[in-house]
Amino acid sequence: MATNLKDKEAYQRLNFLYQAAHCVLSQTPENVELARFYCFTQKTIAKRLVLRQDPSVKRTLCKKCCSLLVPGVTATARQRRIKYRNRMTVLQCLSCGQSKRFLNNPKHRLWVDQSEAQLENQSQPEQGHSTKELQKEKADGPVSQKSSTGPSSTRHQVSPSKP
Repeated sequence: MATNLKDKEAYQRLNFLYQAAHCVLSQTPENVELARFYCFTQKTIAKRLVLRQDPSVKRTLCKKCCSLLVPGVTATARQRRIKYRNRMTVLQCLSCGQSKRFLNNPKHRLWVDQSEAQLENQSQPEQGHSTKELQKEKADGPVSQKSSTGPSSTRHQVSPSKP
């Protein structure tokens, strides 16, 4: 439980830094350096503590200069048509020129948003068995045990004994 509390505090700090960068840029767009400092601090904290950030947060940060990508303020947003009628949104950072491309597909769902990605929906293996034993059990039926009476160990099925 202590690690969850520590991670919760770290995520709250990352959230605060992200919101502070947005607030600084919305009030005075000239404070790009301060917003970049907040985003750089957020990125280093997440890297140091090995925390995963939400994809929506990562999309709004420039990988090269760590500035917050706000269309019209620190980035330009363009719609491009790529091969086979695919449309892409291209965000280009005004500070360093780095660009990010995002596919405009309404049917596309991120892994994070899918039901298989949620921990509550994933089936947990039983704690008494290892994953190899579970795979063997699925293939062979019940788990077999080894007999260690002689030099050559053979396998036999353990039948339930009745008193």
